[in-house]
Amino acid sequence: MSSFIIKDNNILFADISKIINKDLKLSIDDNIIEKLTTSRKIFENKINNSDDKFYGINTGFGDLHNVKINNDELCIHQENLIKSHACGVGDKIDSKIVKLMILLKIISLTKGYSGIKIQTIERLLFFYNNDIFPVVYKYGSLGASGDLAPLSHLSLPLIGLGKVEFEGEIYNTEIILSKFKLDSLTLGAKEGLALINGTQYMLASLIDSAINSINICNYSDLIASVSLDAFKCSLSPFDPLISKIRPYEGQINVSKNILKNLEGGEINDLKKENVQDPYSFRCIPQVHGATQDTLKYCINIISTEINSVTDNPLIFLEDSKIISGGNFHGQPLAYAIDFLKISMSELGNISERRVFNLLSGKRNLPPFLSNNPGLNSGLMILQYTSASLVSSNKQLSTPSSIDSITSSNGQEDHVSMGANGANQLRDIIDNLYQILAIETIVSVQAKEFNNYKSSKIINEFISNIRIVNPKIITDRVLYNDIKKVSRYLKEKIKVGLFF
Repeated sequence: MSSFIIKDNNILFADISKIINKDLKLSIDDNIIEKLTTSRKIFENKINNSDDKFYGINTGFGDLHNVKINNDELCIHQENLIKSHACGVGDKIDSKIVKLMILLKIISLTKGYSGIKIQTIERLLFFYNNDIFPVVYKYGSLGASGDLAPLSHLSLPLIGLGKVEFEGEIYNTEIILSKFKLDSLTLGAKEGLALINGTQYMLASLIDSAINSINICNYSDLIASVSLDAFKCSLSPFDPLISKIRPYEGQINVSKNILKNLEGGEINDLKKENVQDPYSFRCIPQVHGATQDTLKYCINIISTEINSVTDNPLIFLEDSKIISGGNFHGQPLAYAIDFLKISMSELGNISERRVFNLLSGKRNLPPFLSNNPGLNSGLMILQYTSASLVSSNKQLSTPSSIDSITSSNGQEDHVSMGANGANQLRDIIDNLYQILAIETIVSVQAKEFNNYKSSKIINEFISNIRIVNPKIITDRVLYNDIKKVSRYLKEKIKVGLFF
């Protein structure tokens, strides 16, 4: 089994994608193990031989930061922290997000500023490599002080508590520890705090959404190409001369994608009855391209956060300092998440408009793409469903980062709410797959009413779609069609010119 070795260098977004897609096992470079072991010894010596207060290490948490904890109670103190903060609610988070959280937490801890024991990191590695996923819940994080509730649930199994998912089943942690002949860990000073302070829930969720967004961006261009072909659109809006004088990278890329997808077809040779096409067709490069540019910005934020240390306090051994700061605050992620929510939602918004046009009975297409309109409603109500999903996405796109609610008796008086935004972004992504599935069904049906030649790329895509979505001759239950095409778009990853 191939593995990825975590070394003392930056890990890229592309590395994370590779680890996930190839299901690589993790290991840690020997130099990092030596560094962490030495750091922990120096840290313990400093704590044991000092009467100073160090936040969260020998003091209480939040508004209890001035309460001193005796040295002989530091281990209990850290376990109490995890137990008391594990109060998440809502649906169980998908195991793929939890696996990403473990990966990102390991990367952060191995930077050497958290003072954690190597044995604790090794247990996280064991969970990751054996697909043991702590049960984490959707709500509870305010996106500052880190993702306290989600990371507490992630950490409970380390001390033998909570539940884990293993081979698709949910177990009490002690059952799985017994299966693998493992004892629960006894956490030392600072370790609980290092585990639950951090942005790994927000970041893991954003990474998963970004990976799906790349796929969605590529499919949006392809599916829009089918719609352009079916609606007998002019290709002049995609002429590179237009993008040359407004040279956004995304716009240039989308125009190239569209022309490449339609190359070899007859659409450009057809006599057009309309001087211009509706914006939802004509402005595809400007809208799709802007989304791509936004996504690239968000991936830059992700890349910085992957390689950041976001717990508190931070230990700088070379400078003999333990500094309490605010790297756990999720504002940089919260802004990026909200930006991506808005820009991805627009792909659904413009897609629904193309569906509306294709069903409108224009350009020699029958109303609602039915062979026998009246007796059959055809694809009429697919547009309703798309409109419902688009409206839902607009509501979900309201920025979460504009909100803040004071917590911890005023000590934590400004929070990012980035975790709630991350939850909304995943819902938007799920809706987008269904919106694009609807445009796929409609555009493919519309294209088959035309008698002019399409490109090889378009024909191949239509053939693949028809395997899961046979032509709709008479009215049938369309729920299954949406479900099957949506699943196809999720599972048949579209690799295009983007990234």
